[in-house]
Amino acid sequence: MPMEIGIYTFAETPLDPATGRQLGAGQRLRDLLEEIGLADQVGLDVFGVGEHHRPDYAVSSPAVVLAAAAARTSRIRLTSAVSVLSSDDPVRVFQDFATIDLISQGRAEIMAGRGSFIESFPLFGQDLRQYDEIFSEKLDLLLKLREEERITWSGAHRPAIDDRPVFPRPQQQPLPGWIAVGGSPQSGVRCARLGLPMALAIIGGAPARFKPVVDLYRSAGAEAGHDPASLRVSINSHGFIAEDAAAAAEIAFPPFAETMTRIGRERGWPPTSRRQFDMEAELTGALFLGSPQEVIDKILYQHELFAHDRFLIQLTVGPMPHAEVMKAIELFGTEVAPAVRRALG
Repeated sequence: MPMEIGIYTFAETPLDPATGRQLGAGQRLRDLLEEIGLADQVGLDVFGVGEHHRPDYAVSSPAVVLAAAAARTSRIRLTSAVSVLSSDDPVRVFQDFATIDLISQGRAEIMAGRGSFIESFPLFGQDLRQYDEIFSEKLDLLLKLREEERITWSGAHRPAIDDRPVFPRPQQQPLPGWIAVGGSPQSGVRCARLGLPMALAIIGGAPARFKPVVDLYRSAGAEAGHDPASLRVSINSHGFIAEDAAAAAEIAFPPFAETMTRIGRERGWPPTSRRQFDMEAELTGALFLGSPQEVIDKILYQHELFAHDRFLIQLTVGPMPHAEVMKAIELFGTEVAPAVRRALG
């Protein structure tokens, strides 16, 4: 199967360049639907939408946005990026994405994860001290829902289900699912033992340091008896594309630095410097920034490391101008993706 190439977004709410004030979520959502539509038109394979419960992101329910996108696209696959399964009800997640799958005629996917922010836990009454236990239990139920129409299930963090049917059923059987991981070996092994595809976020540092995680995932999956074809890997990374590297950096650095520095204040990271940004943009760094050819070269370089099956780029790390994002999507779909597909056969 050729490499799948696509985009994911957290739908950052934009800044008005004239006033510096944050624009409303409504405009960002309308822009996002245009971006997904263009990605479909230029031949990209996947578009993912993230879930957040903060004022700086416009999407708290990826399924609602993806359902709207399903009605206005024809071929692109539509996935969450991610569904924060720990603070949601797996039955509702399954039903929502089964509905998207029916609207889109078999193009929906679920990318499940624990989330990189914690706001959803107190919002939905979950105990952060049971972070991993809750995710494991709810993932077990979600996987059961994919396989069985009638469900009998019990756990510690959700009311039991006693022989109840769950509808609607998706067009795809089973409904495709990925597990999003941040690079810990334990997360990779969990994916592998379940025989599920792994979406690995590489958003900083040398990507080569993640190769042992990918190798461990594949070896653990083989030891568990899973078909190697089911052990798919996606690399998900930040980036931006323009006609040349200087233009890409001029557009991307200010919102990137503002966003990463703001999040860093919450997490104890140092501010993002231009030197750090430029280093990440080098061939061996994590940031896919530059001209179409530079991005092509970097995807192919990482494919030598990981032999991955899918690559997703986050173009909007911070509130990027919508017009520039649309240009980047066009370059990604019309120049980068075809060249990568040709190179990899």
